[in-house]
Amino acid sequence: MFDKTDERFPIKTQRTDLNHCGIAPLYSGAAEAVREFCEARVQRGVLGASTYGTIQKNFRRWAARLLRTTASNVSFMKNAAEGLSAIAAGYPFKPGDEVISYIHEYPSNHYPWLLQERRGVKLKLLPNRSLSQTTDNNRPCAWSLDDLETLVSARTRIVAISHVQFTSGFAADLQQLGAFCHERDIDLVVDAAQSLGCLPVHAEPWHISAVVSSGWKWLMGPIGCGLLYTSPALRSKLQIVMAGADIVTQGDDYLNHTWNPYSDARMFEYSTVQIAYEAGLLRCLQEIFTTYSSEQIRDEIFSLQDVFCAHLDTSRLRPLVWPQQNRSGILPLICDYPEALSRKATDKGITVTSRGGYLRVAPHFYNDDDQLTRAAQLLSSLA
Repeated sequence: MFDKTDERFPIKTQRTDLNHCGIAPLYSGAAEAVREFCEARVQRGVLGASTYGTIQKNFRRWAARLLRTTASNVSFMKNAAEGLSAIAAGYPFKPGDEVISYIHEYPSNHYPWLLQERRGVKLKLLPNRSLSQTTDNNRPCAWSLDDLETLVSARTRIVAISHVQFTSGFAADLQQLGAFCHERDIDLVVDAAQSLGCLPVHAEPWHISAVVSSGWKWLMGPIGCGLLYTSPALRSKLQIVMAGADIVTQGDDYLNHTWNPYSDARMFEYSTVQIAYEAGLLRCLQEIFTTYSSEQIRDEIFSLQDVFCAHLDTSRLRPLVWPQQNRSGILPLICDYPEALSRKATDKGITVTSRGGYLRVAPHFYNDDDQLTRAAQLLSSLA
């Protein structure tokens, strides 16, 4: 069913890349789209950039299909931190308001909220919980809904959480979490950098106020691109904190300084974006993530993880496999000296990474069973 050919994914001829939770290989179609746009400018100058508006329009439309929303709710971003910072800085907090997050969140989903303490906002952190017998609280693991319910108060305005924790691979049940926040009139802000392109993320059906993601992990796009989903209800609350020529409805009538900003998601695209990178990410969305559903990709990734585990020496490398509802594209391995093992594996042609005391194995759908078998055998011998 899946097209896993070397022509589309040429890195397979060079090495086995299992680092899609870090910097993934660039999809060949994305590289082609970037080259096409840049070459058009080389040959035709400003006339070569005439597709700017079409690329932006198509990007919003195809990204909206992935997120189960409409194009008016999607913005192109440079990275996840840009979107999170715009939301945090623009949110109408009052002194004493609260944001709840997890103690081991990725920095991009921590510092924007921490900065709001200067506005009198309290950042409350969910404690680390070991929800599996195969690990302990000495490493980042997971958080629990029971702890969230304990921390929530009448002053809680936002829950800011990663869909998938970048160290342990623990995936939140977004449908359950969205219902929890919706019932309490709390805005749920989700960092989906470690899930979008790997797991389903249904923004509107699951009552999510905002979804941010970088584009160079599971989406396999260029470094320096990403996207932001915002609900109309959330946008109606936010103040604009970054502004430029592209934020107002009068377009290129640059001497008209009337303050008339967009009310849809274009309010965050305040100035010129990296349009070549947007073209590259658009190609990924068109040729991969609408050809295959998120559910199909998820199931294939889980199948590849199962192949890997079946050939692993678990006396040396202990896989942390979460329950199905908390499973993700990241398969963490508990072992001695994970950083050294990552370097040795990379030297042998297997790209894996170490974070938070785990060795992270993160295959994508285009990897094959033979690659995962060889990777398990090599890592077992190196360990």
